Amino acid sequence: MTEREAGHDRRRRGRNVLITGGSSGIGREAVRRFAREGDTAWFTYLTGAQRAGALVAELAVEGIDVSAFELSQGDWDSHERLLAALPGPVDVLINNAAVGSKTVEVYERGPAHRRAAALHQINSVGPLWLTQQLLPAMAEHGYGKIVNVSSVGGGVASFPEFDLADGMSKAALVQMTRQLAVETVHSPVDVFAVCPGAVETAMLSASVLGRLSGPARERFEARLPKGRLIQASEVADVIWWLCTDQARILHGAVIDASMGLGLAPGLFDPHATVH
Repeated sequence: MTEREAGHDRRRRGRNVLITGGSSGIGREAVRRFAREGDTAWFTYLTGAQRAGALVAELAVEGIDVSAFELSQGDWDSHERLLAALPGPVDVLINNAAVGSKTVEVYERGPAHRRAAALHQINSVGPLWLTQQLLPAMAEHGYGKIVNVSSVGGGVASFPEFDLADGMSKAALVQMTRQLAVETVHSPVDVFAVCPGAVETAMLSASVLGRLSGPARERFEARLPKGRLIQASEVADVIWWLCTDQARILHGAVIDASMGLGLAPGLFDPHATVH
């Protein structure tokens, strides 16, 4: 079977899609999108067991089976348990799970140097390991898609208010994407990175939105590109499209999915007023 035939065969039968951090935010919307398009969706969670169960139940009502697996990303033993539990090969990997400058405190409450290490372990080492664990089988089977979800902060532009280690960990995902794209340039595996901007998620709420009063939040949103927050489903749509045959020409691309915030990072200013 040729590479093209293998790809069409995977699409026709439905692919096995693994989405990390699928119990909330962009990951949850990606699970919904891929599952509703006919793919077999598997997703991971760590602290969101209740949310994961709710998503499985929600899609079951629609007659769609999805499966949730516990994963402590960046913990090697947990990675090994995940791979042993998966019921089949992975055709599409969405490296979405991550923590931010505030949400990292859920996983590491120690001093700043330990939080910095945790940011890198979860946000960049974890995706590196998972990719290295799954990529060889994709190449062997003749089909594979890898989408790394980075951030406009670190992946595209710099935001001085954000944690330095946070931005570095997101930049590492972009570098990983570019190098993998070179290594797989003659492979049936396609690799991309998506760098979302100000997305209305729990992560942004923890770092910014949660500390803004009603009027202050309105002013903050009014300064953003297009005067609004991005919805998680919009980013999930981009991720899904990158995993179609039409997107193969973008192999290695780092997609700025920020509505222009990456070009004008100064618009992200929770302290500014709008005149």
